[in-house]
Amino acid sequence: MSLESTSSRHTSGSATVLVVEDDAAVRELVALHLRRAGFVVRTAPDATEGWRALNEADLVVLDRMLPDESGDAFLRRLRAGRDAPELPVLMLTARASEVDRVEGLEAGADDYLVKPFSAPELVARVRALLRRVPSRRARVIGDLEVDVEAGRVRRAGREIDLTRREFELIAFLAAHPGRVFARGELLDRVWGEDFLGTERTVDQHVAQLRQRLGDGLIDTVRGRGYRLAPADDGG
Repeated sequence: MSLESTSSRHTSGSATVLVVEDDAAVRELVALHLRRAGFVVRTAPDATEGWRALNEADLVVLDRMLPDESGDAFLRRLRAGRDAPELPVLMLTARASEVDRVEGLEAGADDYLVKPFSAPELVARVRALLRRVPSRRARVIGDLEVDVEAGRVRRAGREIDLTRREFELIAFLAAHPGRVFARGELLDRVWGEDFLGTERTVDQHVAQLRQRLGDGLIDTVRGRGYRLAPADDGG
């Protein structure tokens, strides 16, 4: 697979992309370029692991050939379900025939990309799909509202002015309310694996968010890291 390097990091509003691909080299390369484009990325080697991570995803990049279930079957199950039937899906395949593309689209794919492809094309298609479904990218936890598409945060109806990085951090935490993240993991997931700062950077941004958003929202879990308090026990 030939993925060209993206020339610069783009702002994506910290949308979470789930990459379901059984080939480890392809999976990690796709994830690398999506992270460089500013996305939060989860990965899964098969349909079983991918299904478990769906609730964290704003979009799925799905390989058509998986070891435990075909991409087509995974898609049909997704579209027939109740949890995320409108979740956008970009299907990957090594098959370039028109019949294969039509079958993938009929199974429920929103777009189709044939391997090999360039990183700019992958990122452009992901961005285009996310623009079609802004409603999945707004999250409400208690009195906190994070609108990823609009780049806006409100608490108790009051709009909060944040820097880009503060917004990306609160958007990421809001995508996983109640889950504890270590400082190092937040650096990787929000700042990116090539960021050269220290874990103190996370502490500083959390302190700034608490000052702007108010108390009772971001918890410190001693010895583990930070979490956004679920709606029933914070904010």
